[in-house]
Amino acid sequence: QVQLVESGGGLVQAGGSLRLSCVASGVTFSRNFMGWYRQAPGKQRELVAAFTNGGNTNYADSVKGRFTISRDNAKNTVYLQMNSLKPEDTAVYYCNVRGLFLNSWGQGTQVTVSS
Repeated sequence: QVQLVESGGGLVQAGGSLRLSCVASGVTFSRNFMGWYRQAPGKQRELVAAFTNGGNTNYADSVKGRFTISRDNAKNTVYLQMNSLKPEDTAVYYCNVRGLFLNSWGQGTQVTVSS
């Protein structure tokens, strides 16, 4: 059974930083698409950053240059380093892993950026 557990969210002032972590069990990140998504109140869930199946990285235009996705395959953990945070980054952040017959989500972690 696949389980994803996010952590690292919190309240931070604009301009600050946070690092989110997503620990996976029951699946190997390095063999699948893995992404960080976020959903703000009243808005659709959107992709923030991802590793593709081939290991390339993709970022939403709104976070390029500020957020960095990384992973530790030995720990089966994916990180999202978020710098220069803005109030519009406020959302619940979810990690997601997808592959053949696989599409799993974590429970989410709240990120709140105050102005």
